[in-house]
Amino acid sequence: MRFNEKELVCLSRQPSEMAAELGMRGPKKGDVVKRRLVKLVVNFLFYFRTDEEEPVGALLLEQCRVEREDSQTFSIAFLDEAERKYLFECDSEEQCKEWIDSIIKASYEFMRRNLIFYRTEIHRLTGKDPLEQYGISDETRFQVNSGSQLMARETSSL
Repeated sequence: MRFNEKELVCLSRQPSEMAAELGMRGPKKGDVVKRRLVKLVVNFLFYFRTDEEEPVGALLLEQCRVEREDSQTFSIAFLDEAERKYLFECDSEEQCKEWIDSIIKASYEFMRRNLIFYRTEIHRLTGKDPLEQYGISDETRFQVNSGSQLMARETSSL
């Protein structure tokens, strides 16, 4: 996937959902744990040297798996490259849990599933499609199954 570097730097400066200094080890053999400022902005995880304003790198949090490694460590691995694993060391078990929960909720797919669920519930309760007023009710990305209609979704459970 291609990204415009200037746009990514601009995005990294936006208010974050979470930010903290964490220990981080990259996926390369021989990588050591380094202290990094880690910021979650929308569905990107930016990491910075603690004394710099521009990010060293960014992870797009799509099609990835977030797993707890131990009480204070979690990892991120991408489905198409499962052997490439990034490790993050937190200061406490509670902080580790917060990061895992926030990263899972940051993905486009998680937000899409929530939108579909609430859209279906609102339609079931009111008989109206809440997306219709925005002219996007027929877009495939907001359907439970590609090409299905909202009426068919009423009876299905998420």
